[in-house]
Amino acid sequence: MNFDMKKYPILSFAGSVQRLRLLSIEKLPQLCIELRKYLLDIAFMTPGHFASGLGVIEITVALHYVYDTPFDNLLWDVGHQSYPHKILTGRGKKISSIRKKNGLHPFPFREESEYDILSVGHSSTSISAGLGLSIAAQKEGKNRKTVCVIGDGAMTAGMAFEAMNHAGSVQSDLLIILNDNQMSISRNIGALNKHLQSLRDIKKNNLIVSHSIFENLSFKYLGPYDGHDIFKLIKILKKIKNKKESCLLHLITKKGKGYLPSELNPIKWHTVPQFSSSKSLTYSDVFGSWLCEVAEFDKKIMAITPAMCEGSGMLRFSRLFPDQYFDVAIAEQHAVTFAAGLAIAGYKPIVSIYSTFLQRAYDQIIHDVALQKLSILFAVDRGGVVGHDGPTHQGIFDLSYLRCIPGIIIMTPSNENECRQMLYTGYMYKKGPSVVRYPKGNGIGVPLQAMSIIPLGKSIVKRIGKKIAILNFGALLHNTYLAAEKLNATLVDMRFVKPLDTDMIANISLKYKFLVTIEEGVIAGGAGSAVNEFIMTKKKFLPVLNIGLPDIFIEQGSQEEIHYDYQLDEKGIYNQIISWLSLE
Repeated sequence: MNFDMKKYPILSFAGSVQRLRLLSIEKLPQLCIELRKYLLDIAFMTPGHFASGLGVIEITVALHYVYDTPFDNLLWDVGHQSYPHKILTGRGKKISSIRKKNGLHPFPFREESEYDILSVGHSSTSISAGLGLSIAAQKEGKNRKTVCVIGDGAMTAGMAFEAMNHAGSVQSDLLIILNDNQMSISRNIGALNKHLQSLRDIKKNNLIVSHSIFENLSFKYLGPYDGHDIFKLIKILKKIKNKKESCLLHLITKKGKGYLPSELNPIKWHTVPQFSSSKSLTYSDVFGSWLCEVAEFDKKIMAITPAMCEGSGMLRFSRLFPDQYFDVAIAEQHAVTFAAGLAIAGYKPIVSIYSTFLQRAYDQIIHDVALQKLSILFAVDRGGVVGHDGPTHQGIFDLSYLRCIPGIIIMTPSNENECRQMLYTGYMYKKGPSVVRYPKGNGIGVPLQAMSIIPLGKSIVKRIGKKIAILNFGALLHNTYLAAEKLNATLVDMRFVKPLDTDMIANISLKYKFLVTIEEGVIAGGAGSAVNEFIMTKKKFLPVLNIGLPDIFIEQGSQEEIHYDYQLDEKGIYNQIISWLSLE
């Protein structure tokens, strides 16, 4: 989408920060109006994180107006709110390509622009990186400033407080802007949220804030102020810029500012959704309904989410069973060890978490759960290719980083009903942790059946063929089946990455000349690698082709586009196998 000079005259002029700084301060309110209008005009052309961006327009304009970016360091935590930043730093004409294949990255990305100081996508990293940059700036001696913009949701994570604890002791020239809209993806909860609310109330009653947690951490606390008052923001920022101390500026904003439906329902409008005509259940729906069904007869079940209630399909459960539901805020490490405490006390914790965010709690899975053989079920959502949110969100590493953990059970459903049965199997498993790893999006429309326990490590033969046997792990089964038909290959749905159905593999290795493994994850260390290891230990000299994702970070695009590019659709799987066989 190109700029329309008539609709956005000031914004089209201010397409770079150098030209933005040429504007008189009196024109900045109109710039903010045009910037908000532009975002709204393209919002429904390009599904994305628009509500967050709408809420920080005045902050973004003020920061680039006052600070000498990119010489001064400007860091955006998570980066959902970075669309206005991208527009003002020379990327406005490309903004409609955001989150699309070969388009702008959905979050700040160092390789995309010199204005993107830190590549982000996961929460609560900005203060740590900002502190490193500010200390480096002190040593440099060129009066380079560092500003971190972090939301009140991201501030709940332990990493943010670890960084503030350190920053308060070294007193570098660091400004933290707390963008307080009372939201992350879901509505914020917890003691910090209550503290921020008390600061808001004091300001609302025209009282002077005399005490805050941030002052106790040795930060100079300023605020709270209206984050949509552009003149006030510029005045405050100019004063702060001349100081050399650790400051926290508390700004009150409204997520979705300027678009009434988003202001009224910021959870729904966090991301403008892609339209889907599918009538089948999503895997998240399957998990949510299963959770409610089990909770009807088991009061010991405890469901835990790190601030992903809606995305994980837990909204209905949270309303029906509030005493068995815990949103721990953006705190994945705490979520896992909190579950460990519940398990030790005899409860049955279910931790619902996206694959990409489970990475943040790896030590806790090993040290606090698996080592202690605690019975905790991990419902790992968004396993495999996620799509438009790009490399920070693709759930492609979990099979590799989980399968090396002793005593863990890892299940990979190929459809909705398999997911349901595996959730029940993991829930009933008493000897240690279990994982059900399922993809983003809709299933294939199979009916859900009554719950039953799946025998551990047992696969299912889906078709019998000649010469070639294909072992499938997970939701690519449908694509694999179509390729297997063309190849007249035997197809096995392995279901378990750990424990492997070694009896099936041993039997197949005696009957077939070629073996193929398929998974929607990185090949390195994944399910196929587990098959290779078993075959080698048994001295089975059988050619094996491992199909999955290569040793790179996967960029954004639709799931279909990524499957096509990496030959994980029906045609790609078939062609990979044919090409490999032709080498024999």
